[in-house]
Amino acid sequence: MGPTQTLAAFAADVNYGALPASVKAKMVDLSLDYFRVASIGERLPWSTWARDYTVQNAGMGAAPLLFSAQQVDPASAAFLNSVYAGSIDADDVHVGAMLHPGCIVFSAALAVGASRNMSGEQVMAAVVAGYEVMIRIALGIQPSHFKRGFQSTATCGVFGAVVATASLIFNGPDRATRIAQSIGLAASTCGGLTQFYHSESTVKRLHAAQAASAGVRAALMVEAGFSGPIDILEGQDGFARAYADAVDFSVMTQGLGTHYHCTEVAIKPHACSARVQSAVEAASDLCRQHDIDANSITAITLGIPKVIQGRLTSTQPNDLQAAQMSAPFTVALAICKGGPKGFSLNIDDFENALESPLVRHLTRLVDCVVDDEVEKTSSTESVSARVTLTLATGESHTALVLAPMGSVSRPYAREDHLSSADRQLAQRYLAPKVATFLAQVQQLSSLQNVRELTAFLD
Repeated sequence: MGPTQTLAAFAADVNYGALPASVKAKMVDLSLDYFRVASIGERLPWSTWARDYTVQNAGMGAAPLLFSAQQVDPASAAFLNSVYAGSIDADDVHVGAMLHPGCIVFSAALAVGASRNMSGEQVMAAVVAGYEVMIRIALGIQPSHFKRGFQSTATCGVFGAVVATASLIFNGPDRATRIAQSIGLAASTCGGLTQFYHSESTVKRLHAAQAASAGVRAALMVEAGFSGPIDILEGQDGFARAYADAVDFSVMTQGLGTHYHCTEVAIKPHACSARVQSAVEAASDLCRQHDIDANSITAITLGIPKVIQGRLTSTQPNDLQAAQMSAPFTVALAICKGGPKGFSLNIDDFENALESPLVRHLTRLVDCVVDDEVEKTSSTESVSARVTLTLATGESHTALVLAPMGSVSRPYAREDHLSSADRQLAQRYLAPKVATFLAQVQQLSSLQNVRELTAFLD
């Protein structure tokens, strides 16, 4: 079998109960983070736009909208819930695959699972399958996919959503074939360009949502009778050759079923690009350790890996999205805000700093240079950064951070995830309700019906 059918066969065979304990534990952490980020994202302006759009255009159905009693068709629910969870650049990330899987896969699986009264174990098995396939496909085509101008959250995200959905709705001896057909059909809906790095827009806020809804629709269309090529990834005119200049198909299937790339997913402390997290830590550590006043800084050098040069290095971001995607702006903000070790930059911090003269001044001081050591120490799990601050006195201070907090080598503890989720959800619900909900999330795979979970959020 080629990679398309091999991945489909894997997805068809995922048994949640038989998964390694490390995978199950990771899924609990990722689910807690999903609801944390969605709770933040739901209150933002573009979520209101997306909610208005969804309510006006959705079909009837039994899929729940998070933080609402309203129900719509599964594709529309996956769309809106993914806007909530995937639009603020604080959601989980696989660095090597260059994508954000959780906002898409959880949104799709919960929408479909709840609409069909499926168990938590079924939904979590589908989530694992969606994460794994989505990440593996992206790893096989990166970084040339990114260099060509595609955002893999939007393109490969479709595969995460379609695999999760197909894993839930298909059963029987032809299950693997039906999943492969769904992957094949979904590939024709992949899209997502990175011009947003260079021009003002809010389109990136929709990328994950478009992938989630497209993947759900593709599997449902196969259920209705349509089909897609079961060699779509490797075919001569298939996805890999259309969307990348270089591909390694072996990466897509190597260690399948024994090595789980979902365990490599990082959880971000800051609402900015995953490739800038170490830079935030380095800059804030220097200011804290040396008691540096932001006004005393005369030069800032940021050592970066080559892949982000020209994409994340703008010193004049024009809007909130651009600021979150600007390494210089993010470093400048970290210097100005700072805080105790482990502090976070949230989306409000970025918005409030857009008109800050000091942040803008420091942003213009940042000189991004490709750093050989940063290049060598960056990996598929984390991106390094070196920051040097030069002061008016002539002295300079340098810090190299090899991996940020939240990455695989420096993970947060379960208590950290619970505390973060509790802090966000407490802004919506009374403490007893939050406590009950978080307890259910930790036992999601044991629920007889995932509606028991989503009903808590109406």
